[in-house]
Amino acid sequence: MSSPDLSTAPVSHLAVAPPAVAQHQGADWGLVQAEQVDIIRHEPFSYEFKGPRHLLVASERAERYDGETLVEGLPRSNRRVWSRRMSFIPAGHRFYGWQKPRALTRSTFLYIDPLSPLLGSELRFTEVEFKPRLFFFDLDIWETALKLKAQLRNSCRSQKAYVEALGIALAHELTRMNEDTPSLAADARGGLPHWQQKKLTQYIEEHLADEVSLLSLAQLAQLSPYHFSRAFKQSFGMPPHQYLTSRRIERAKTLLAEHKLSVTEIGLDVGFSETSSFTAAFRKYTGETPTNYRRSLA
Repeated sequence: MSSPDLSTAPVSHLAVAPPAVAQHQGADWGLVQAEQVDIIRHEPFSYEFKGPRHLLVASERAERYDGETLVEGLPRSNRRVWSRRMSFIPAGHRFYGWQKPRALTRSTFLYIDPLSPLLGSELRFTEVEFKPRLFFFDLDIWETALKLKAQLRNSCRSQKAYVEALGIALAHELTRMNEDTPSLAADARGGLPHWQQKKLTQYIEEHLADEVSLLSLAQLAQLSPYHFSRAFKQSFGMPPHQYLTSRRIERAKTLLAEHKLSVTEIGLDVGFSETSSFTAAFRKYTGETPTNYRRSLA
């Protein structure tokens, strides 16, 4: 009898109704259980999951005419297109929805065991209060998820160490993502006081179209660039340049939804001198081009 870490029996944690619309391929590697789910019929279906493992869903292809997606703890979503998008459902949270597919959905479901001894005590994975996330994109997590999916076709024993390493990397990346959520609360020692945070965020919002230097922000906070960078990251969860870019992308998303300006005009409006650099930055942060993002809102 083969080791349970290398089992290729279907995992099938996700309940799909009617069952005949979905095709499953799964494996149980202990720390991570993987399941590729392909929708094979153009007919309405529903799905649901709730369990003791964290769930990461990586959707390579996902388009629907109608439907809704719900994750316990988040507002419901009626988004029509979420190809190259991921969702994270913490253990114990309910994930459910229905859809009338426009394209045959292909997604990979990764179920992470929060109690696995492979994670070790230094990560404190069991103590992390993970927040649910719906339809997000993170390049590192996306690439790790696809590497794990590729191992569904590999049944050799030499894969065990590799998939365990990928599972550990995924746990670290999910922890990092959970901690990187920006916050205006200076709950980390050495962070910026509230008045500085407010002054900086207001300045950045008013100058998204301008060239904002680290030196100018440090002077605004009355700190040296070195101390400012460290304090800013402790308060906002990311370096100043990353925060600035993220705010530019969020402003761009709002302008794209309004359908008043062209993609080129929006790029200039949020501080990018060239459309190519705007497109590259937008895709890095969202997983899709500005044009495709605008189409997904239709």
